[in-house]
Amino acid sequence: MKKKASGRRGRRVLNPAFKAQVALAALREDRTMAELCEKFEVHPNQISDWKRQLLERAAEVFDGGARPDPVDLAPLHAKIGQLALENDFLEGALTKAGLLSAKP
Repeated sequence: MKKKASGRRGRRVLNPAFKAQVALAALREDRTMAELCEKFEVHPNQISDWKRQLLERAAEVFDGGARPDPVDLAPLHAKIGQLALENDFLEGALTKAGLLSAKP
């Protein structure tokens, strides 16, 4: 069996802010890929992927977000009316039967 090298790190979980920082640094093109790899300690393929993703999704930042479809309130109002009518009917029936005290 092979042992893991003692100096080897485990897999890192990188947050979106860090990825954005790396991608923006790559877009600036004021450093070489090797310099970016050394500075941020990530593989050049990862930097290229994050840069590509940033460029592909940049327009979404200015899109304003997806707006939900307008809700049709007519069926909801109809249901509220139906339930209010049923509650009134049941209240009257229970009051007549003596199972519900009259309203104050």
